[in-house]
Amino acid sequence: MAFERLPPLSLYIHYPWCEKKCPYCDFNSHESAERPEKAYVEALLQDLDRDLHYVQGRVVETLFIGGGTPSLIAPENLKLLMTGVADRLELSPNLEATMEANPGSAESEKFEIFHSVGINRLSLGVQSFQNSQLERLGRIHNSDQAHEAIELAKKAGFGNFNLDLMHGLPGQSVENACQDIEAALSHRPTHLSWYQLTIEPNTVFHSKPPQLPIEDTLADIQHGGEKVLSDAGFKQYEVSAYHQSDLTCRHNLNYWNFGDYLGIGAGAHGKVTLINGEIVRYSKRKQPGEYIGNSETSFHSQTRVLLLEDIPGEFMMNALRLKTGFSLQGFEAATGLPTQSIQAVLDKLLEKKLLQCEGQKINTTLLGADFLDSVTAEFLAD
Repeated sequence: MAFERLPPLSLYIHYPWCEKKCPYCDFNSHESAERPEKAYVEALLQDLDRDLHYVQGRVVETLFIGGGTPSLIAPENLKLLMTGVADRLELSPNLEATMEANPGSAESEKFEIFHSVGINRLSLGVQSFQNSQLERLGRIHNSDQAHEAIELAKKAGFGNFNLDLMHGLPGQSVENACQDIEAALSHRPTHLSWYQLTIEPNTVFHSKPPQLPIEDTLADIQHGGEKVLSDAGFKQYEVSAYHQSDLTCRHNLNYWNFGDYLGIGAGAHGKVTLINGEIVRYSKRKQPGEYIGNSETSFHSQTRVLLLEDIPGEFMMNALRLKTGFSLQGFEAATGLPTQSIQAVLDKLLEKKLLQCEGQKINTTLLGADFLDSVTAEFLAD
């Protein structure tokens, strides 16, 4: 197996610190007032230097700085990072450069600086516009600060921005959930991430779970919210992503289309396709101190080459999240495998009406979307 053409390439950069760890968060984020940012940025660039062989002549199409709370970063350190990245990589003239940000005042006052150093898309972690819910979620901002931060982002030049909203919150009704969406829509965002709160292991909510809405209420919230978004002209293109004016998140689309991405930073993950036919996944050392401290040895904590039998399942876990699904030609181009390798499973799921063919695309039916985990599991190796 070899690839005639490598997939598109993105870059993910992880900023590991927060002012306060949220009780629902299972990301690699660390609550800390002491943040050795300059040493961390220097380690990030050394990390990138050692992964440059994975680029293989490609242009970087998208960049995403996630966390943690990247908007906490000092402007001089962000400039050092962005300059260092541009010195090492060929960046697309149409680069989508996203940074996650919280609506707290310490971050929002920096929005103009972020825009000036090349960040052209902002993703604001609002989660809710209701103070009672924000308090339950352990957020450090209030509703007024959220509204103010969004307007400051627009004033700073961010015409393309995403708002993160949660639903299925403790005690939430359909009306409450829809009010959050309507509050977000009042700011005319280009993109909304609207996703259900889930209780994850190794979180405060897992050890002290809040009372969440019952299944019937969750379903009513989902349907009610989708109608509000649809009526406002927002199109759902992924399980929890909605866009307007075709301004999707290109970085996330590259993930879902099984594209390649370099991952630098504490706990970052990467996936790269090699011209010899191998597909490699890797992760970096998780603790910020250990990550910085190993800059002279290795930033990697794990590297593995995907087995051929694992590739279809890895592809489907991404592609079937998309409303449009995938094409057989796209499957072959992204995986290097022939369609015959998945034909029997496809036929089975098509017969059960969990998948459907629409033109050249195969995607989930409404029934299949309700049982997405079970559908993708059919492609996993035994």
